[in-house]
Amino acid sequence: MSNSRRVVFAGLATTLVVTVANLLVAATTGSSAMLAEGLHSVIDTGNSLLLALGLRRSRRPAHARHPFGHGKEIYFWSFIVAVKVRKAS
Repeated sequence: MSNSRRVVFAGLATTLVVTVANLLVAATTGSSAMLAEGLHSVIDTGNSLLLALGLRRSRRPAHARHPFGHGKEIYFWSFIVAVKVRKAS
């Protein structure tokens, strides 16, 4: 597994654990601050999923419509995550 894939999937696993923990604490305590953190963690998990999607789609082979392949597609999905994060902050 390449280093970038390892980092993306480690980040995905971590944000998923944090999301579940935040939402469980929010449900248990009724804290609106923890609910907000849980929702923020859901967005972070979505960002990790978008990066994983970009990695997967960038490995597609070249064909007639895309003669140079799809390798640069990871940059598009990284840009979408960056814009999404910037917009949320």
